[in-house]
Amino acid sequence: MDPKFPVDPDEQVRTRIAWYYYFEGQTQAAIAQRLRMSRVRVNRILAQCREEGLVQIRINSKLTSCVALERALERRFDLHEAVVIPSPRAEADIPAVLGAAAGAYMSDILNDNQSVGVGWGRTLYHSLRSVRRRPLTGLSVVSLLGGLTRASAMNTYETAARFADLFGAECYYIAAPAFTDTEASRDMLMQQEVLQEVFDKARQVDIALVSVGKATTDSTIYRLGLVSEKEIAELQALESVGDLLGHYLDAEGRLVDHSLNNRVMALSPLHLDQVGQVVLVSGGPSKVPAVRASLLGGYVNTLITDEVAANALLGDGQDIDPTAARDSTPR
Repeated sequence: MDPKFPVDPDEQVRTRIAWYYYFEGQTQAAIAQRLRMSRVRVNRILAQCREEGLVQIRINSKLTSCVALERALERRFDLHEAVVIPSPRAEADIPAVLGAAAGAYMSDILNDNQSVGVGWGRTLYHSLRSVRRRPLTGLSVVSLLGGLTRASAMNTYETAARFADLFGAECYYIAAPAFTDTEASRDMLMQQEVLQEVFDKARQVDIALVSVGKATTDSTIYRLGLVSEKEIAELQALESVGDLLGHYLDAEGRLVDHSLNNRVMALSPLHLDQVGQVVLVSGGPSKVPAVRASLLGGYVNTLITDEVAANALLGDGQDIDPTAARDSTPR
């Protein structure tokens, strides 16, 4: 810099470009014309301004950290999309909060002539309250899991039926219990043509909406009497961390060697790779091991979770970029 001219000409140009772009909202083309340079050079200088700290952007929103976590999760687990919401104070409120986010998300992505597979659980039950009612032509809904043998608002049949009703869609059920008494009973049921047809439809859905459960005696699947205390103890001995569609997984996402996995009347997670978009909705500290297992197993490509769970999933936090929430593509 010339001591007789205390202003660095290059910095002056950078400052002008940054001002015109960020404060006045001028386009790159307009700035290039005004300063008699190419648009490519303007683009390069804008990037340089941010890299060198001449321009710093602060987003004054409590959701900024959530967006950064979303991008980090997408990178870490190779996800199509992640949605992270602020965690409620009580973990007991997480199903309702995540359900609201899931309902809004599904309302946005569903279109005519699609098929959607629906799992079950408290979170998916709560999602129904936030799904926007609208008619969709040619939409079909398929329950991905057999039903309960007693009345419950969270019955897989009820969840699928209410979901279908919101869109005026056809609905298909796996008309069988979630778990059979024996493997032979399951094999016999699977020979029925009507069930084979539903399973074929389940494997061909465009979108699947699922959740995960815990391998503990405070899990929904245990409280509803679908598995016994003895079976929970056996699953824990096999180091199962939870279930996805009634199939119990270990920490790496592998199916554990337990008879429940051979007696469950549900679409296998191994067949989810045939589904275009698999949306997992689950969160809270206690669900993190099962969520991580589902991600590591490669069963899902979209995740809706809460901030506490997202941080736990990322662990060391090396994927978190504090600038990830910013729009890095200049106009």
